Amino acid sequence: MIKLSFESISSTLQTILRRVGFSDERAEQCALLFVEASRDGFYSHGLNRFARFVQSIDLGVVKVDARPELVESFGALERWDGGSGPGNLNAYASMARAIQLAQTQGLGCVALRNTNHWMRAGNYGWQAAEAGLIGLCWTNTLPNLPPWGGTTPKLGNNPLVIAVPRDNGEHVVLDMAMSQFSYGALENYQRRNEQLPLIGGFDSDGELTRDAGKILGSGRPLPIGYWKGSGLSLMLDMVASLLADGKATFGITADVVRETQLSQVFMAFATLAQSREAILSEILAFMKSSGTEVRYPGEQTIKRRKQSLEEGIPVDESVWQEIEALAKR
Repeated sequence: MIKLSFESISSTLQTILRRVGFSDERAEQCALLFVEASRDGFYSHGLNRFARFVQSIDLGVVKVDARPELVESFGALERWDGGSGPGNLNAYASMARAIQLAQTQGLGCVALRNTNHWMRAGNYGWQAAEAGLIGLCWTNTLPNLPPWGGTTPKLGNNPLVIAVPRDNGEHVVLDMAMSQFSYGALENYQRRNEQLPLIGGFDSDGELTRDAGKILGSGRPLPIGYWKGSGLSLMLDMVASLLADGKATFGITADVVRETQLSQVFMAFATLAQSREAILSEILAFMKSSGTEVRYPGEQTIKRRKQSLEEGIPVDESVWQEIEALAKR
C-alpha cells in the first residue's frame, strides 16, 4: 500500500475523466465520489473500481454526457430515466432531487431506471445526512447471488443504505450488500491473499469457506441472515423495478463490465423530532453499554476519514499503477 493525498488523487482522476469526455464540472464531481469512497476506507468501490469504470466508458456502456431526465411525477414520488449515464453522477443527482422534495414536502422519493453501477452506495446516504435528512436508497444488480437453497446466481447482491443525521456530523450510516461480504470486499481479500474473518460463502464443492478466492470461483457468496437476506434481496429488486418501471435483476446482463440498465430508489425524509440529537444520543449510549467493542454503523468510517486526511489515503500500488497508465494514454 502507498498513501496519497486527497488532492493529488482527485487531480489525476479528473485528468483521466476529462480525456474520456467529461466536462470540467462533471469530472470534478465524479472524481470526488471515487476519492471519498477510498478516503472512508471503501477501497473496493472507490479507486479499485475506477479502471473498470473507464473500461465501461470505452465500451460505450456508460454515456458520459447523459443526465437523468424526468419521466413521470406523482407528488413526492418521481420517476427518472438515467439514459445510461455515469452511475455515480446519476445517483448523486437523484438523491439531490429526493432531498429537494423532502425539504418542501417532508419526504421525497426518486425512482431511477436505465442507469449504471453507482460505485460506493454509502456516498448517497452521507449526502442525505449532510443535508440534515434521513436517507434510504438501494439498487438492484446483475444476478450474482444464489437464493437460499439454490446453487446458481438468480438474485442481485442489492446494496441497501440507511442514513440518520446527527448534529455533530457523526452520522449513523448503514451501507450493506445482501451477501456477508460484497464482491468488492472478496476481491480485496483475494488480492491480499488473506482469509475472511468469518465464513463468507461456498466453494465449488458446496462447502462453507473463508477463502475469498474459492467463493469468487464458485459464485456462491453467503446471503446475510441466510434465507432472510435472500428474501430481502428479492423484495428490494421487486420494489426498485416496479417504482422505476425499469429492469429487474433477471433482465440485467451477467457481465460486471457491461452491467447496465439498473433500477434504483432514493428516498429522503425530514427529521421532525425537535429533540432529535437527544433521542439519538440516548439510543447509541444504550446500545454501547453492551460492551466496549460495540460500534454503530458509520462510526469506523468517521475515524478512517480523519486518518486518511491526516496521513494520506491508502491505495494499492497495482491499482495506482493502473490509474497512472490511464492518465498517460
